[in-house]
Amino acid sequence: MCWRSAGSPPRASVSTVQDAPGTAPGPPSRSRLGWRLLRRRRLRSWTELRRLALSLLLSWLVLSVTIAVMPGVGATRRGDVLVAALLLGVLSAAFQPAVTALALVVGWAGVLLAGLFTEAILFYAALTLTPGITVDGFWSAFWASWVFSLLVTIATWLVTAGDDTAFLTHMLRQSRHARAAAAPTLVPGVIFLQVDGLSAPLLRWSIRSGDLPTMSRWVRSGSHTAAQWQVQLPSTTPASQAGVLHGRSAEIPAFRWYEKESGRLLVSNRPRDALVIQERLSDGHGLLADGGVSISNIFTGDAPTALLTMSAVTMPRAGRGPSRGYATFFINPYGLARSLVLSVGEMLKERHQGRRQRRRGVEPRIDRRGSYVALRAVTNVLLRDLNAGLIVEQMMAGTPSVYCDFTDYDEIAHHAGPTRPESLASLEGLDHLIGVLQTAAEQAPRPYELVVLSDHGQSQGATFRQRYGHTLEELVRDLVAGRGTTVAAATDVAETAGPANTLLSQVGQQGGATGKVVRRALRGRSVGDEVHLEGRSADGPDLLGPATGQSDADVVVIASGNLAMIYFTGFAGRMTQEEIDTAYPGLVTSLVAHPGVGFVVVRTVRHGLVVLGDGGTHYLDEDRVTGRDPLGPFGERAPAEVRRHAGLANVGDLVVNSPVYPGTGEVAAYEELVGNHGGLGGWQTEGVLLHPSAWTADCPLVGADAVHRQLVRWLSALGHRSGLAEAVMPPPRGGRAG
Repeated sequence: MCWRSAGSPPRASVSTVQDAPGTAPGPPSRSRLGWRLLRRRRLRSWTELRRLALSLLLSWLVLSVTIAVMPGVGATRRGDVLVAALLLGVLSAAFQPAVTALALVVGWAGVLLAGLFTEAILFYAALTLTPGITVDGFWSAFWASWVFSLLVTIATWLVTAGDDTAFLTHMLRQSRHARAAAAPTLVPGVIFLQVDGLSAPLLRWSIRSGDLPTMSRWVRSGSHTAAQWQVQLPSTTPASQAGVLHGRSAEIPAFRWYEKESGRLLVSNRPRDALVIQERLSDGHGLLADGGVSISNIFTGDAPTALLTMSAVTMPRAGRGPSRGYATFFINPYGLARSLVLSVGEMLKERHQGRRQRRRGVEPRIDRRGSYVALRAVTNVLLRDLNAGLIVEQMMAGTPSVYCDFTDYDEIAHHAGPTRPESLASLEGLDHLIGVLQTAAEQAPRPYELVVLSDHGQSQGATFRQRYGHTLEELVRDLVAGRGTTVAAATDVAETAGPANTLLSQVGQQGGATGKVVRRALRGRSVGDEVHLEGRSADGPDLLGPATGQSDADVVVIASGNLAMIYFTGFAGRMTQEEIDTAYPGLVTSLVAHPGVGFVVVRTVRHGLVVLGDGGTHYLDEDRVTGRDPLGPFGERAPAEVRRHAGLANVGDLVVNSPVYPGTGEVAAYEELVGNHGGLGGWQTEGVLLHPSAWTADCPLVGADAVHRQLVRWLSALGHRSGLAEAVMPPPRGGRAG
């Protein structure tokens, strides 16, 4: 079924622009960039003059408070503070561009040091040069400068009611150099904004309620059409991005999987593994191959420029140092201090919201303490601001296409639930940011169209462990006990550390002192880069210990939301049920009978691929059902999805999916996440594609590969990809048929 939003009817097709397609200019050299940054800024209008006057007034008031509360800094008259505030503004305008240019030459070390000390040095200079101001040394000025920046950020947030427009306006000013260097063209560029985890039913309701003003306005005005696409099994970000960006979703059977040939566990959002997978996906004709830019994704889409992209951080070209977008964000006190203040606020808000859930007895819920509190601040504030700045920079440079993944909503929905107030508030924040980016695009040297899409939805439910008192790994270990069998598991919530992984890994891969410090702090790897297969003997508590992607265990259990796969490592190829029953008698039967298992997929010698459920069997290869159909609760497409998934390479010997629980329509994750995705059941397979109404879309869109083909057709109709030869896709690697 293909859902489309109400509104003006879409026109027949994409209108192809007649102008010759322009190509995005290459990045300027460091010396040229430094020279441009050194040019003096000019007052362009009375509006900007008024803005500067208001900024000076705010700085004066905040500086007065700072001097009053900070030891080691004093002033005799209020007029002296005003002079100091004015001088600080002049020094910042005159010297910060030079500092940015110098930091770009030095690399990440220069950027991080400049981010820490530039404001303090200018602050110290302004106070020292102002008559009537006393400063007891540089370090007094250093701490006072950070207090000043934080107070300015808080005051600005209060004055603007938390509006991000001021921040984006600042980014526009910082991107003037890119705008001046770009060649104007009438060929529209496209900004693809992935709202990670947004389901079509939730978007549909939010548009009707008006809780997402920007996207609701698009649909109600008829400028955009909201369509739904069917997410195929597995419903995970890596599989969907492999499909949307490369047209190769069949290369990924789950969020993580075990490869028997190499004895290695691959986790798709770990840098080393992502690079391995990227090499399998790339044919040089990805969605962004024609001069596009990948921002905060797992894979590059063959983009020439990849920023904060997991599969690119370990590539040799990643050591060239930070871009100007990174430098602008870290060096400018407004951007960095603003993000730090809002990050602290986000952590406090998370602690309050988590306690509120516990106090009210909200069910289902999970523990929301620990590292997640900091990770929420990173994804919902720091990376959102950084991503926005990088997108604006690329638009001002006239980049043909940009694809950026915003993980804010998905991160919070995993821990709070996909329809909980804090999750919806994050979605509203993203909607506001999308509106600001649309406004920023009006200043770009080319017109831009915005496309909003999701990689999957999310389903909700109490976890398997919460419902039954044990994990799937523990269940399997109990079922194979008595044979000296060792069981290893990869069921942790590695997905949530992915964005932080990418940023730290990118810095750690740089040469020089900064990279060495980061690598040493992380012990030579990115956060979570070492895969811990926690293995235990089925007959005792002996810990096998961590392994870097390798396992000597006899059984490996992995989880991706409410989808799990079980591998028997001592047997080559994909085992049949008869072989499993011989090696582990009663295992399959006991799994099928467990109330936390909706169905089990396995191959048989006599009947081929079968789906086993407690009360019936679906013989997929024979197209018949005996008893109660185990796939019945999962919709009419479930048989086709299970059959397709079973044919992918490196699928487990057993594939396990949780039930859909009657009454609530919830599922049970095999990870400790209340909002989850990966398997079948609930909203997790209902993706979103919000596109200009003048662009026609195929209906239905089944699978991420179909979305990729649709996006490529749109780009081609706009005048993109003319220099790319027709892609020849090698067939996906299939699994053992029998």
